[in-house]
Amino acid sequence: MRSLRLLAFGAALTLGTLLTAACPPGPPPGVVYVKARPPVPVTEVVVASPGPDYVWVPGYHRWDGSTYVWVRGTWQHPPHAHAKWVEGHWVEHRNGWYWVEGRWK
Repeated sequence: MRSLRLLAFGAALTLGTLLTAACPPGPPPGVVYVKARPPVPVTEVVVASPGPDYVWVPGYHRWDGSTYVWVRGTWQHPPHAHAKWVEGHWVEHRNGWYWVEGRWK
């Protein structure tokens, strides 16, 4: 009887872990949801780098409260030698779309 309870507990624990691992993380607090799907990114012409240590940070669509507005990409100097740019992106959620800011990693 005890081994049956332990087996059931182990199965429930495994199932709970699998279900939790399969769920994507929720949006950060304070996000603004947009019902309209973001447009396809604009194909930008990347101009010459201002120097050898600069990194191209691509443009993105920003929501201005009523429509999407394109923010052009820029060359940026990384904050430290081995920094990598992680692009911002729109995430689809059951409440709509929300923006995750780009950042240096």
